[in-house]
Amino acid sequence: MNPQPQASASDLMARLKDKFERLCQDVTDAVNRAPPGQVINDSEEQVRDLLARFRKETYQAALQLRLAAQEAASPPSAAPRHGQTPAEQGP
Repeated sequence: MNPQPQASASDLMARLKDKFERLCQDVTDAVNRAPPGQVINDSEEQVRDLLARFRKETYQAALQLRLAAQEAASPPSAAPRHGQTPAEQGP
């Protein structure tokens, strides 16, 4: 049995690098904007939402990489034959 083509963790990291850096900036901004004594109350929900969005983007990117690996490993399909070939067509 041939193993299925796999997504590469290094490809996923490369694809998410900019998004991860943005996530880290947004999380620290949310925490730093919260007033003393209210850090959790004023930042927790925003950070949760940021992480939820990143989780979704990460999963979608991994799926896309897996599909791309499968497509690259699949042999090209023959062109469908529609109608007559040029030799079979009339003048």
